[in-house]
Amino acid sequence: MKKIAISIGDLNGIGIQLAIENHTAISKEVEPLYCIDQTMLEQAAKKLNLSIPSDFKTLENIAPCFEIEAGKVSKESGAYAYASFTKAVDLAKAKEVDAICTLPIHKKAWELSGVSYKGHTDALRDFFNAEAIMMLGCSKMYVALYTEHIPLKKVAQSVNEKNLTRFLIDFYHTAKPTQQVGVLGLNPHAGDDGVLGDEETIIQKAINNAHAQLGKEIYSSPLVPDVAFTPKVRENYKHYIAMYHDQGLAPLKALYFDEGINVSLNLPILRTSVDHGTAFDIAYKGIKLNNLSYINAIKYIVKH
Repeated sequence: MKKIAISIGDLNGIGIQLAIENHTAISKEVEPLYCIDQTMLEQAAKKLNLSIPSDFKTLENIAPCFEIEAGKVSKESGAYAYASFTKAVDLAKAKEVDAICTLPIHKKAWELSGVSYKGHTDALRDFFNAEAIMMLGCSKMYVALYTEHIPLKKVAQSVNEKNLTRFLIDFYHTAKPTQQVGVLGLNPHAGDDGVLGDEETIIQKAINNAHAQLGKEIYSSPLVPDVAFTPKVRENYKHYIAMYHDQGLAPLKALYFDEGINVSLNLPILRTSVDHGTAFDIAYKGIKLNNLSYINAIKYIVKH
Protein backbone atom coordinates (compact mmCIF):
# COMPACT_ATOMS: atom_id res chain seq x y z
CA MET A 1 0.00 0.00 0.00
CA LYS A 2 1.41 3.38 -1.04
CA LYS A 3 2.01 6.09 1.52
CA ILE A 4 0.90 9.56 0.44
CA ALA A 5 1.20 13.03 1.92
CA ILE A 6 -1.95 15.12 1.65
CA SER A 7 -1.53 18.89 1.76
CA ILE A 8 -4.61 20.27 3.38
CA GLY A 9 -5.25 23.29 1.17
CA ASP A 10 -6.98 26.45 2.39
CA LEU A 11 -8.57 25.67 5.76
CA ASN A 12 -11.22 28.35 5.19
CA GLY A 13 -12.51 26.20 2.32
CA ILE A 14 -13.83 22.67 1.79
CA GLY A 15 -10.56 20.72 1.68
CA ILE A 16 -10.52 19.63 5.30
CA GLN A 17 -14.14 18.43 5.07
CA LEU A 18 -13.18 16.28 2.08
CA ALA A 19 -10.21 14.88 3.99
CA ILE A 20 -12.15 13.93 7.12
CA GLU A 21 -15.26 12.60 5.40
CA ASN A 22 -13.34 10.41 2.93
CA HIS A 23 -10.55 9.20 5.19
CA THR A 24 -12.03 5.76 5.79
CA ALA A 25 -12.64 5.20 2.07
CA ILE A 26 -9.18 6.23 0.86
CA SER A 27 -7.43 4.39 3.70
CA LYS A 28 -8.50 1.16 2.04
CA GLU A 29 -6.27 2.03 -0.94
CA VAL A 30 -3.43 4.18 0.47
CA GLU A 31 -1.83 5.16 3.75
CA PRO A 32 -2.54 8.90 4.08
CA LEU A 33 -0.45 11.34 6.10
CA TYR A 34 -2.15 14.72 6.48
CA CYS A 35 -0.03 17.85 6.59
CA ILE A 36 -2.02 19.60 9.32
CA ASP A 37 -1.45 20.21 13.02
CA GLN A 38 -3.69 18.42 15.48
CA THR A 39 -4.82 21.78 16.88
CA MET A 40 -6.02 23.02 13.49
CA LEU A 41 -7.60 19.65 12.72
CA GLU A 42 -9.59 19.70 15.95
CA GLN A 43 -10.73 23.28 15.34
CA ALA A 44 -11.92 22.44 11.83
CA ALA A 45 -13.65 19.23 12.90
CA LYS A 46 -15.51 21.09 15.66
CA LYS A 47 -16.70 23.76 13.21
CA LEU A 48 -17.80 21.00 10.83
CA ASN A 49 -19.39 18.95 13.60
CA LEU A 50 -17.44 15.92 12.37
CA SER A 51 -15.64 13.22 14.35
CA ILE A 52 -11.94 12.75 13.67
CA PRO A 53 -11.11 9.15 12.68
CA SER A 54 -8.86 7.46 15.23
CA ASP A 55 -6.23 6.62 12.58
CA PHE A 56 -6.12 10.12 11.05
CA LYS A 57 -2.34 10.74 11.04
CA THR A 58 -1.18 14.35 11.28
CA LEU A 59 2.04 16.32 11.60
CA GLU A 60 3.00 19.06 14.01
CA ASN A 61 4.67 22.43 13.47
CA ILE A 62 3.25 23.07 10.00
CA ALA A 63 2.71 26.83 10.43
CA PRO A 64 1.27 29.28 12.97
CA CYS A 65 -2.24 28.34 14.04
CA PHE A 66 -5.09 30.75 13.32
CA GLU A 67 -8.83 31.08 13.69
CA ILE A 68 -10.63 29.44 10.79
CA GLU A 69 -13.16 31.78 9.16
CA ALA A 70 -15.33 29.97 6.66
CA GLY A 71 -15.17 31.42 3.17
CA LYS A 72 -12.73 34.20 4.02
CA VAL A 73 -9.63 35.00 1.96
CA SER A 74 -6.86 35.59 4.48
CA LYS A 75 -3.09 35.72 4.61
CA GLU A 76 -3.11 33.34 7.60
CA SER A 77 -4.98 30.62 5.73
CA GLY A 78 -2.81 31.24 2.66
CA ALA A 79 0.39 30.87 4.68
CA TYR A 80 -0.86 27.67 6.29
CA ALA A 81 -1.90 26.18 2.94
CA TYR A 82 1.50 26.95 1.43
CA ALA A 83 3.36 25.50 4.42
CA SER A 84 1.23 22.35 4.26
CA PHE A 85 2.09 22.00 0.57
CA THR A 86 5.83 22.49 1.02
CA LYS A 87 5.82 19.97 3.87
CA ALA A 88 4.21 17.39 1.59
CA VAL A 89 6.82 18.11 -1.09
CA ASP A 90 9.65 17.74 1.43
CA LEU A 91 8.29 14.35 2.50
CA ALA A 92 8.21 13.23 -1.13
CA LYS A 93 11.74 14.52 -1.77
CA ALA A 94 12.97 12.57 1.24
CA LYS A 95 11.11 9.49 -0.05
CA GLU A 96 9.14 9.26 3.18
CA VAL A 97 6.01 9.10 1.03
CA ASP A 98 5.40 7.71 -2.45
CA ALA A 99 3.37 10.64 -3.77
CA ILE A 100 1.47 13.75 -2.77
CA CYS A 101 -2.15 14.79 -3.24
CA THR A 102 -3.03 18.45 -2.88
CA LEU A 103 -6.37 19.83 -1.71
CA PRO A 104 -7.56 23.20 -3.09
CA ILE A 105 -5.79 26.46 -2.33
CA HIS A 106 -6.94 30.03 -2.86
CA LYS A 107 -4.47 31.90 -5.08
CA LYS A 108 -5.29 35.30 -3.58
CA ALA A 109 -4.70 33.96 -0.07
CA TRP A 110 -1.27 32.74 -1.19
CA GLU A 111 -0.55 36.18 -2.61
CA LEU A 112 -1.66 37.92 0.59
CA SER A 113 0.67 35.71 2.61
CA GLY A 114 3.63 36.71 0.45
CA VAL A 115 3.83 33.61 -1.75
CA SER A 116 5.01 34.57 -5.23
CA TYR A 117 3.67 31.51 -7.05
CA LYS A 118 0.33 31.46 -8.88
CA GLY A 119 -0.32 27.87 -7.83
CA HIS A 120 1.05 24.42 -7.12
CA THR A 121 2.46 23.75 -10.60
CA ASP A 122 4.42 27.00 -10.74
CA ALA A 123 5.95 26.22 -7.36
CA LEU A 124 6.82 22.65 -8.32
CA ARG A 125 8.76 23.89 -11.34
CA ASP A 126 11.01 25.90 -9.05
CA PHE A 127 11.28 23.25 -6.34
CA PHE A 128 12.56 20.67 -8.81
CA ASN A 129 14.03 22.89 -11.53
CA ALA A 130 11.89 20.95 -13.99
CA GLU A 131 9.37 21.87 -16.69
CA ALA A 132 6.30 20.48 -14.97
CA ILE A 133 3.32 19.85 -17.23
CA MET A 134 -0.24 20.44 -16.04
CA MET A 135 -2.60 17.70 -17.19
CA LEU A 136 -6.23 17.60 -16.17
CA GLY A 137 -9.02 15.13 -16.78
CA CYS A 138 -10.18 11.65 -15.96
CA SER A 139 -9.81 8.15 -17.35
CA LYS A 140 -12.11 9.05 -20.26
CA MET A 141 -10.16 12.12 -21.41
CA TYR A 142 -7.10 14.13 -20.38
CA VAL A 143 -6.05 17.61 -21.49
CA ALA A 144 -2.50 18.93 -21.06
CA LEU A 145 -1.93 22.70 -21.13
CA TYR A 146 0.96 24.18 -23.11
CA THR A 147 0.39 27.57 -21.45
CA GLU A 148 -1.42 27.84 -18.13
CA HIS A 149 -2.08 30.85 -15.94
CA ILE A 150 -1.07 33.68 -18.25
CA PRO A 151 -3.16 36.48 -19.78
CA LEU A 152 -4.81 35.53 -23.06
CA LYS A 153 -3.00 38.35 -24.88
CA LYS A 154 0.33 36.62 -24.14
CA VAL A 155 -0.62 33.19 -25.48
CA ALA A 156 0.16 33.74 -29.18
CA GLN A 157 3.65 35.06 -28.49
CA SER A 158 4.30 32.05 -26.23
CA VAL A 159 3.70 29.60 -29.07
CA ASN A 160 7.24 29.08 -30.34
CA GLU A 161 8.82 26.10 -32.06
CA LYS A 162 11.57 25.37 -29.54
CA ASN A 163 9.45 25.38 -26.40
CA LEU A 164 6.52 23.54 -27.95
CA THR A 165 8.84 20.86 -29.33
CA ARG A 166 10.28 20.30 -25.86
CA PHE A 167 6.79 20.24 -24.35
CA LEU A 168 5.57 17.59 -26.81
CA ILE A 169 8.59 15.37 -26.20
CA ASP A 170 8.31 15.71 -22.41
CA PHE A 171 4.60 14.99 -22.54
CA TYR A 172 5.12 11.81 -24.52
CA HIS A 173 7.76 10.48 -22.13
CA THR A 174 5.78 11.23 -18.96
CA ALA A 175 2.13 10.72 -19.97
CA LYS A 176 3.02 7.64 -22.05
CA PRO A 177 0.00 7.86 -24.40
CA THR A 178 -0.80 4.62 -26.19
CA GLN A 179 -2.74 6.19 -29.07
CA GLN A 180 -2.61 9.37 -31.13
CA VAL A 181 -2.76 12.62 -29.16
CA GLY A 182 -4.90 15.48 -30.43
CA VAL A 183 -3.08 18.81 -30.68
CA LEU A 184 -5.32 21.87 -30.85
CA GLY A 185 -4.63 24.73 -33.19
CA LEU A 186 -4.58 28.21 -31.70
CA ASN A 187 -6.79 30.16 -34.07
CA PRO A 188 -10.40 29.78 -35.21
CA HIS A 189 -10.59 27.10 -37.93
CA ALA A 190 -6.94 26.27 -37.05
CA GLY A 191 -5.94 29.38 -39.00
CA ASP A 192 -7.66 28.50 -42.29
CA ASP A 193 -4.30 28.14 -44.06
CA GLY A 194 -3.04 31.43 -42.66
CA VAL A 195 -6.15 33.50 -43.33
CA LEU A 196 -7.01 33.71 -39.61
CA GLY A 197 -3.47 33.44 -38.19
CA ASP A 198 -0.25 31.58 -38.84
CA GLU A 199 0.57 30.06 -35.43
CA GLU A 200 -0.53 26.66 -36.75
CA THR A 201 2.58 26.66 -38.96
CA ILE A 202 4.71 26.90 -35.82
CA ILE A 203 2.65 24.20 -34.10
CA GLN A 204 3.07 21.86 -37.07
CA LYS A 205 6.84 22.44 -37.13
CA ALA A 206 7.03 21.54 -33.44
CA ILE A 207 4.98 18.40 -34.07
CA ASN A 208 7.32 17.41 -36.92
CA ASN A 209 10.36 18.01 -34.71
CA ALA A 210 8.89 15.89 -31.93
CA HIS A 211 8.11 13.06 -34.32
CA ALA A 212 11.64 13.13 -35.70
CA GLN A 213 13.16 12.92 -32.22
CA LEU A 214 10.72 10.31 -30.95
CA GLY A 215 10.96 8.16 -34.06
CA LYS A 216 7.19 7.81 -34.27
CA GLU A 217 4.14 9.86 -35.22
CA ILE A 218 2.10 10.24 -32.05
CA TYR A 219 0.60 13.72 -32.50
CA SER A 220 -2.17 14.90 -34.83
CA SER A 221 -1.80 17.91 -37.06
CA PRO A 222 -3.36 21.04 -35.48
CA LEU A 223 -7.05 20.36 -34.91
CA VAL A 224 -9.81 22.90 -35.42
CA PRO A 225 -10.53 23.79 -31.76
CA ASP A 226 -14.31 24.22 -32.03
CA VAL A 227 -14.87 20.67 -33.30
CA ALA A 228 -12.02 18.86 -31.54
CA PHE A 229 -14.22 17.84 -28.61
CA THR A 230 -17.34 16.84 -30.53
CA PRO A 231 -18.38 13.21 -29.93
CA LYS A 232 -17.26 11.92 -33.34
CA VAL A 233 -13.78 13.47 -33.08
CA ARG A 234 -13.42 12.59 -29.41
CA GLU A 235 -13.69 8.90 -30.28
CA ASN A 236 -10.18 9.13 -31.74
CA TYR A 237 -8.39 10.67 -28.77
CA LYS A 238 -7.89 10.09 -25.06
CA HIS A 239 -5.27 12.84 -24.64
CA TYR A 240 -5.32 16.39 -26.00
CA ILE A 241 -2.76 19.22 -25.96
CA ALA A 242 -4.35 22.68 -25.60
CA MET A 243 -2.49 25.88 -26.40
CA TYR A 244 -4.07 27.80 -23.53
CA HIS A 245 -6.03 27.31 -20.31
CA ASP A 246 -9.68 27.86 -21.25
CA GLN A 247 -9.30 26.31 -24.70
CA GLY A 248 -8.74 22.94 -23.08
CA LEU A 249 -10.47 23.23 -19.73
CA ALA A 250 -13.81 24.71 -20.83
CA PRO A 251 -14.76 21.59 -22.84
CA LEU A 252 -13.15 19.24 -20.32
CA LYS A 253 -15.14 20.65 -17.42
CA ALA A 254 -18.33 20.79 -19.45
CA LEU A 255 -17.96 17.06 -20.03
CA TYR A 256 -16.34 15.74 -16.86
CA PHE A 257 -16.36 18.47 -14.20
CA ASP A 258 -17.23 16.32 -11.20
CA GLU A 259 -14.67 13.58 -11.82
CA GLY A 260 -11.67 15.47 -13.23
CA ILE A 261 -8.30 15.64 -11.49
CA ASN A 262 -5.05 17.59 -11.91
CA VAL A 263 -1.79 15.71 -12.46
CA SER A 264 1.71 17.22 -12.53
CA LEU A 265 3.80 15.45 -15.17
CA ASN A 266 7.54 15.62 -15.88
CA LEU A 267 8.59 15.75 -12.22
CA PRO A 268 10.67 13.36 -10.10
CA ILE A 269 7.67 12.96 -7.77
CA LEU A 270 4.05 12.04 -8.43
CA ARG A 271 1.55 14.76 -7.57
CA THR A 272 -2.18 14.74 -8.11
CA SER A 273 -4.85 17.18 -7.02
CA VAL A 274 -8.56 17.74 -7.06
CA ASP A 275 -9.68 19.76 -10.07
CA HIS A 276 -11.88 22.22 -8.22
CA GLY A 277 -11.48 25.20 -5.98
CA THR A 278 -11.97 26.01 -2.32
CA ALA A 279 -15.76 26.45 -2.70
CA PHE A 280 -15.84 29.19 -0.05
CA ASP A 281 -19.57 29.64 -0.67
CA ILE A 282 -20.42 26.24 0.83
CA ALA A 283 -17.53 25.76 3.29
CA TYR A 284 -18.57 24.73 6.83
CA LYS A 285 -22.28 24.85 5.99
CA GLY A 286 -22.97 21.16 6.45
CA ILE A 287 -23.51 20.63 2.74
CA LYS A 288 -22.69 17.19 1.33
CA LEU A 289 -19.68 17.44 -0.97
CA ASN A 290 -19.11 15.71 -4.28
CA ASN A 291 -15.97 13.65 -3.64
CA LEU A 292 -15.40 12.16 -7.11
CA SER A 293 -12.45 14.39 -7.97
CA TYR A 294 -10.71 13.67 -4.65
CA ILE A 295 -11.29 9.92 -4.89
CA ASN A 296 -10.05 9.88 -8.50
CA ALA A 297 -6.92 11.82 -7.53
CA ILE A 298 -6.13 9.13 -4.98
CA LYS A 299 -6.92 6.31 -7.42
CA TYR A 300 -4.54 7.80 -10.01
CA ILE A 301 -1.71 7.51 -7.48
CA VAL A 302 -2.63 3.90 -6.74
CA LYS A 303 -2.50 3.02 -10.46
CA HIS A 304 0.72 4.88 -11.21
